[in-house]
Amino acid sequence: MRSKDKISYFYDGDVGSVYFGPNHPMKPHRLCMTHHLVLAYDLHKKMEIYRPHKAYPVELAQFHSADYVEFLHRITPDTQHLFANELAKYNLGEDCPVFENLFEFCQIYAGGTIDAARRLNNQLCDIAINWAGGLHHAKKCEASGFCYINDLVLGILELLKYHARVLYIDIDVHHGDGVEEAFYFTDRVMTVSFHKYGDMFFPGTGDVKDIGEREGKFYAINVPLKDGIDDTSFTRLFKTIISKVVEMYQPGAIVLQCGADSLAGDRLGCFNLSIDGHAECVRIVKKFNLPLLVTGGGGYTKENVARCWTFETGVLLDTELPNEIPENEYIKYFAPECRLNIPNGHIENLNSKSYLSTIKMQVLENLRCIQHAPGVQMQEVPPDFYIPDFDEEEQNPDERMDQHSQDKQIQRDDEYYDGDNDNDHNTDM
Repeated sequence: MRSKDKISYFYDGDVGSVYFGPNHPMKPHRLCMTHHLVLAYDLHKKMEIYRPHKAYPVELAQFHSADYVEFLHRITPDTQHLFANELAKYNLGEDCPVFENLFEFCQIYAGGTIDAARRLNNQLCDIAINWAGGLHHAKKCEASGFCYINDLVLGILELLKYHARVLYIDIDVHHGDGVEEAFYFTDRVMTVSFHKYGDMFFPGTGDVKDIGEREGKFYAINVPLKDGIDDTSFTRLFKTIISKVVEMYQPGAIVLQCGADSLAGDRLGCFNLSIDGHAECVRIVKKFNLPLLVTGGGGYTKENVARCWTFETGVLLDTELPNEIPENEYIKYFAPECRLNIPNGHIENLNSKSYLSTIKMQVLENLRCIQHAPGVQMQEVPPDFYIPDFDEEEQNPDERMDQHSQDKQIQRDDEYYDGDNDNDHNTDM
């Protein structure tokens, strides 16, 4: 057992101020609520807090097609009517609307996951958290399911520079299709997704029979579940499968997507998980003591998202949080009880013991087909991405300057350390 984990946490206030539209279930404001709750519980004092860099278009194009990235960069709500063909081609519209500051939003949440992976690679922390990340549906050339840029794929590509094998685990209620698809043909990433499957539930993929192809055969694992799964069934299945996966695959690092739409009472979900049941998955993964990158994901009852990710930040910090929510800017959202835990769900559990047993046996059978962890001839590690500084002379002073740019020009006096222990001393950004 190593000494206490060192944790890096990434957050930029600008990410929570974008607006998908009046009737859209995705509310990035949940990220502000989460952050303020983390502060209210004083968790920021136990970890290093970083504002992520904004990922450059060329960084996003490490996975996404350059034309798609360029289009996201260029499109605005005012000009979208001129690009009907492109909007259809890139799947932008009702689910994935064009809104003000869309590209900057993508740059920030993707930058957080990339920075998290780099800090892990450079052994500057043991666990890195980016609750703004986890947008697992985005594809190489198109948006999907409220996701535009797949930060998880970009983070995993970064980890693969230093690790022969990376394990990706997804506990969002929706199948992690974008990440699975990106690595479907390789054994260097094993993807494991626990999700609702059937009844035309989005995205419609993630059958237990989908196991990867070519070199990636048996390196994609899907655990398809029915409505109403509860803490006991979910966590038992999770522990059995993930323990076997880690034993057989021997990953060098783990990425855990903690979509909170698998909680009871989610606006788009259909499971009965409590916050403690959801967090038990985080506890299980943390105990492997492997470099760990933790992200958010779905979650559409925003006060419960904030509760869940704050509670899980506590779990990662080995800190038990009092159930009484402390005074904070968003306390009214947690009224009237102002408690951290949530009531149990009341959806009928359609996952019979025999159904879950069959799924478990199929998954474990597929795992037996992995003789041993695949070896990889590691080439010389490429350098971390070079990020040029912008030329201040070229900037138009009349352009709106966002919080991120203002901060870069301020001498910060609220960092946690000075001198050799300064947070920015060893960053690779």
